[in-house]
Amino acid sequence: MTLTQLEYIVALDSHRHFVQASEKCFVTQPTLSMQIQKLEEELGVKIFDRTKQPVIPTEIGTSIIEQARIILRESKRIELLINDQKDIMTGELRIGIIPTLAPYLLPHLFKRMREKYPQLNLVVKETITEEVIQELKKNRLDCGLVVTPLKDPSIKEHVLFYEELFVYVSKKNSLYDKKYVLATEIDPDQLWLLEEGHCFRSQILNLCELRKSADSHFKYETGNIETLKRMVDKSDGITILPELAVMEFTKSQMKLVKRLKEPSPAREVSLVTHRDHIKTKLIKTLMEEILDIVPKQMQKLNSKKVVEINY
Repeated sequence: MTLTQLEYIVALDSHRHFVQASEKCFVTQPTLSMQIQKLEEELGVKIFDRTKQPVIPTEIGTSIIEQARIILRESKRIELLINDQKDIMTGELRIGIIPTLAPYLLPHLFKRMREKYPQLNLVVKETITEEVIQELKKNRLDCGLVVTPLKDPSIKEHVLFYEELFVYVSKKNSLYDKKYVLATEIDPDQLWLLEEGHCFRSQILNLCELRKSADSHFKYETGNIETLKRMVDKSDGITILPELAVMEFTKSQMKLVKRLKEPSPAREVSLVTHRDHIKTKLIKTLMEEILDIVPKQMQKLNSKKVVEINY
């Protein structure tokens, strides 16, 4: 049994396709197939059911692959220990980030990381929280930037900051002249929401204590907050925006932003890792850089109250 063979079975499990797995491992498909077969012969079990399309692990194969991921993760600790000793910020850091954070955090973060750590390769995947969690468990991501709490014992949560939630209203809307808005004043039929699967949608539904009406003449699904904002600008609707999304607004745009009554609703943003993660120094550095970007007042809960999420 070799680390290379373990890498091959993990790659095949990830892609469920021999050609794609071999391309990922930079070998030919026959080489990958032969090495996996040799491992199966050595262990005396079938790791994959090749009669299924796409190929899937057998029951024992699933357990073997899970252990292989742990072994491969641990094998990389030696290189990381050496880099830590030499105080070198190098290698690759794979980050998952939810779409409601990415456009407001990543541009500033990339600039800082590129200038300060040119040898560090950042690989960022923008996706929903559920996929971030699954990718962490499969060791395809090193960390994630998501909204918490997740209540998953296999995931470590490092709280970074709290984003207040604001109401964004059209000039044509009856709430435009208000300074503060009550959640009960929000008409669900005028509320633009993200599509199913986004934790921000779940928070807004809980905040407003409603379930979006299905009897609308126009149904629109998006994972983009900026699109929702534009829909409000062109209609008489309402949406909810997180604090980072309004920080660079002009004075005229801020007239459309209304605060909710205290305690102000907020979302808790955390850097999350698998409980057995190994890139401790790189992740610690990433956290420090993020906290340097985010205003200090956002790093404390103060008079804000975290809105529940339904995962």
